[in-house]
Amino acid sequence: MAVSAMLGRTTATLSCVKVVQQCTARSLVTSAAALSKYDIQTVGVVGLGSMGHGVAQLCAQSGYNVIACETSEEALSKGLSAIEKSVKFLTGKEVAKGKITEAEGSQEIEAVLSRLNGQIGVDAATESADLIVEAIVEDLAIKLPLFETLGKHSRDCCILATNTSSFSVTDIAEASTVPQRVVGIHYFNPVQVMRLVEVVKTDCVDAAAIEAVTAFVEKTGKTAVSCGDTPGFIVNRLLVPSLIQGIAMYARGDATMQNIDTAMQLGAGQPMGPLTLSDYIGNDVILAVIQGWVKEYPENPAFQEPEAIRVLEDLCAKGLFGRKSGQGFYKWEGNKVVG
Repeated sequence: MAVSAMLGRTTATLSCVKVVQQCTARSLVTSAAALSKYDIQTVGVVGLGSMGHGVAQLCAQSGYNVIACETSEEALSKGLSAIEKSVKFLTGKEVAKGKITEAEGSQEIEAVLSRLNGQIGVDAATESADLIVEAIVEDLAIKLPLFETLGKHSRDCCILATNTSSFSVTDIAEASTVPQRVVGIHYFNPVQVMRLVEVVKTDCVDAAAIEAVTAFVEKTGKTAVSCGDTPGFIVNRLLVPSLIQGIAMYARGDATMQNIDTAMQLGAGQPMGPLTLSDYIGNDVILAVIQGWVKEYPENPAFQEPEAIRVLEDLCAKGLFGRKSGQGFYKWEGNKVVG
């Protein structure tokens, strides 16, 4: 790790220790009392992109009131429309399977959509949300000022959560100035389908906040796994380096991308090979993750695959992000590879 990164992380840790010391007396309460301190009834979701609209939908379908926040009317309308379309699609499947009647399906759609309150900006969320989930673009230059605002204006009983897939939750928590209330809550795409949620704890977070978030995740029907603030947490720390290795093999000409993907599907039992999965997640997302790790951990050999990074840089420079752009390593139509 670079000296500057080490000094930054040390400063953050020391700051966390101070917060923990200041809050020790306040934190020594029973579990039941601690959970009542963070009574999650209303959830704010900041950002309604591919991840955020899924989080907002999940919360609304699970009975929570949701304040859905975006930066513009256009983005808000797009996000809410995506939620409505998804809710109608999933409810329609339940009706088609005979699990509910058409009338019950209509009532469910109306109930879910009625729990959504679209807002421009975050003021409504900071005023009344018990949990605010950040799901904006994976860019620290945007995330850190947002968390500074959330920390300054949110209520003392409000938990602040980041859905970052690669950045240090500790660094984000420090920006908020209320690190005892900041957790990582990492969903997987598509949120409505994927069952896992990683709950990430820093050295300075209030244990009661972790308890409350874990209970919230389980109430939404997901499985929560807890981990420390390590790069990529559990899944991406293991997954992204393996994707990079597959892309590096392709870059060196060791095998074609089709053969690499087929080998991992049939030989390792994976539903998608590494290049297909990079396309599915977004080549820009994988590039941002690995570049961030290379910068912060330059001596970790698991992140050092310059040939793979050059391939991803070239694809992204051409706008070939994968599934979401219709072309990446493969050609896509919706969620299916067609060439």
